[in-house]
Amino acid sequence: MNAGKQPTLEVEDLRTHFFTKAGVVKAVDGVSFAVGQGEVLGLVGESGSGKSVTGFSILGLVDPPGRVVGGRILFKGEDLVPLGEDRMRALRGSRIAMIFQDPMMTLNPVLRVDTQMIEAILAHRKVSKAAAYDRARETLMRVGIASPDERLRSYPHQFSGGMRQRVAIAIALLNEPDLIIADEPTTALDVTIQAQILYEAQKLCRETGTALIWITHDLTVVAGLADRICVMYAGRDVEQGTVDQVLDHPLHPYTHGLIGSVPSRNRRGARLQQIPGMTPSLLNLAPGCAFRSRCPRATDRCEAEPTVTMRGDGRRVRCFNPVDADVSA
Repeated sequence: MNAGKQPTLEVEDLRTHFFTKAGVVKAVDGVSFAVGQGEVLGLVGESGSGKSVTGFSILGLVDPPGRVVGGRILFKGEDLVPLGEDRMRALRGSRIAMIFQDPMMTLNPVLRVDTQMIEAILAHRKVSKAAAYDRARETLMRVGIASPDERLRSYPHQFSGGMRQRVAIAIALLNEPDLIIADEPTTALDVTIQAQILYEAQKLCRETGTALIWITHDLTVVAGLADRICVMYAGRDVEQGTVDQVLDHPLHPYTHGLIGSVPSRNRRGARLQQIPGMTPSLLNLAPGCAFRSRCPRATDRCEAEPTVTMRGDGRRVRCFNPVDADVSA
């Protein structure tokens, strides 16, 4: 992120809790990060780490019994947390867009693609229907869809899974948003289509200056896509830095374990490194470091809540015993 330039999005100490009959689920509990213009931030962690809830919180899409209970979400300097639904609706799909894992959460199965894309434009822009059609056609071509006129006249069921996801991405791009939040949009696609979409997403961010938050559990995806990585565990951000910093020299033992469990990162024939145990329940999470029961570096000190430490190289880590502690001691 360029120094001195206001980030497109700043999330400060975000807390989103779900108030259930069984107790309070702290799905997001003190997360902070920023993403700048034209930058790709990879939001990484296991299932249940709070990644998707973070994305929904930014968009104001957390349903009861969940709600944002603390922190700030600054979009171009404007705090989204206290905004009313009318203002948020004006921002969603226009200035901020989301791409879901299932493209059918975006697409209406009974409407033609041109109808859906034109409506998405006219809802936020005062342009003619012809101009909206031209914009839809141009955006389909941008995400690599051939014969756009024919595709615009089609229904979603006439597309393959990869093609449907491309259309969903095109809809997110229609109004040239300042921020896109992508929630594992390529997980269900084959590797070839996935690689094409990742390339196009990165290229579009560079060309348009759109900031992109790519939510995923797959480190191999963000390795070639993201500029920076934010690793989440049990509702908290535990490590942040550039892609090279985090993947080549992880500081948090959890990040170290995640990278060690990726087959391509291991020596041929060597056993995969596994993180022992399971992700803890976020229902009435015990105080202290949530990773300590699975961590090979845990000490008595870890029974207290670790705070975020800022490093001189711009990295952030939430750990009493980071992996480089022995070296730097």
